[in-house]
Amino acid sequence: MFATPSADKQRRRALRSAPSGPLRDYLQTPFPDPRTEVGDLQLLAVDLETTGLHPKNDRLLSIGFVPIDGLSIDLSGARRFVVQAGVEVGQSAAIHGLTDDTVAAGTPIDEALPVVLEALRGRVLLAHYTDIEERFLSAACERVYGTRLPVARIDTLELHRRLIVGWGQEPMRLALRLWAARERYGLPDYRAHECLIDAIACAELYLAQVAEMRSHGDSVTLARLVS
Repeated sequence: MFATPSADKQRRRALRSAPSGPLRDYLQTPFPDPRTEVGDLQLLAVDLETTGLHPKNDRLLSIGFVPIDGLSIDLSGARRFVVQAGVEVGQSAAIHGLTDDTVAAGTPIDEALPVVLEALRGRVLLAHYTDIEERFLSAACERVYGTRLPVARIDTLELHRRLIVGWGQEPMRLALRLWAARERYGLPDYRAHECLIDAIACAELYLAQVAEMRSHGDSVTLARLVS
């Protein structure tokens, strides 16, 4: 699930069956060591817009990402793709604002995925509720390459849950949303449900969370962020 021996085992297992190409290249690079300090950690903040929540039935519509090198966001590496989904966007357009015409004119998924995989190579996937990004990207890789996508991941939603209430307690669901989490640090309001903006917003939230954790004087490693 995270950057643990079991995750790296999944990576090595997937590598054995992956065809030559972008996914195999990604799988050949080990995940970051769990002992890596946050100041040396490389991540890729990712956000997706989709037609729904279930990758078996729904499709990717857009992908936005931005790298984080240590404690800095690298805006020069930010990218955004609208993806040719091959389906109508339906009622999901009310959330993300993407139209059928915009999606039809987008980038084919087999052209967008190599860029995403190269950007993610050797990095930790960062997202607010990582299940969505992991499952949709993995399903897309399975359709294009025949092999699913193992990732190392950090979830800013789970970090927020831990920072505000600790383990074993359940806060109000609304309090866990990305924009509510950002309010805790006085971070600015951005337009929601635009994939690149949301990826940048997630990256900013992560850095604020890390700063809070480091303010207590403890060492913050990848293992601490995912355990």
